[in-house]
Amino acid sequence: MPCPHCKITIIKRSNNESAVSAAAYQSGEKLFSEYDQEQKYYPYKNEVTHKEILLPPHVPPEFADRNTLWNSAEAQEKQWNSQLARRFVLAIPREIPTEQYADLIRDYCREFFVSKGMIADFAIHDKGDGNPHAHILLTMWAMDEKGRWLPKSRKVYDLDKNGERIRLASGRWKSHKENTVDWNDRKYAEIWRQGWADTANRYLEANSRPERLDLRSYARQGLDQIPTVHMGPACALAKASSSSSYLVSPIRAS
Repeated sequence: MPCPHCKITIIKRSNNESAVSAAAYQSGEKLFSEYDQEQKYYPYKNEVTHKEILLPPHVPPEFADRNTLWNSAEAQEKQWNSQLARRFVLAIPREIPTEQYADLIRDYCREFFVSKGMIADFAIHDKGDGNPHAHILLTMWAMDEKGRWLPKSRKVYDLDKNGERIRLASGRWKSHKENTVDWNDRKYAEIWRQGWADTANRYLEANSRPERLDLRSYARQGLDQIPTVHMGPACALAKASSSSSYLVSPIRAS
């Protein structure tokens, strides 16, 4: 398994995407979107074998309801180009026993996302055709213990060498925005990918399997091999897809 499928994308309103719709797709549930007043449902999604929402310890339990969670998350975003959720699609090694799939994804989400304050909604899809995979949706905003979403950024006043605020010609104080969380930092793509490989490899080792995941590109692994292109649901629905040398997979559209 030199380079299995591991894709990370952002659900964007500018792409006519919806976090509620994505949650309905991966869970197989009927969800109602308050944003566009439409029911989201994909009746052909009959391969969902497990679904679960993981909350950080301080988050109120009502957000374990899928409708409540994603409608509340979308309501925080007012712009036409808002980022609504982060989405992962991960190929699960077939060598791991099926009864361990949920534990595998749960361990990964808790270590790399929930522990950082994100809410993780995951589902496992398995038609029994050798193509098991997981979908994970992550919130983009942090939440406090009262169920209030916290701002993504805050205004910080710039200071001079004496520690005093700087007044502009307009009379306003010079300032800039700082992110309250660093979840969008580019470094995490590599951390999360390596974290998935490490988590899956622990399960492979615990099951006395010799296979190991390596999510580096073929070039970085020193392999003279041309990557294939994953054709996922977006391609089937919108005739659009994206790929890169490290999004190589035997996983098929589902």
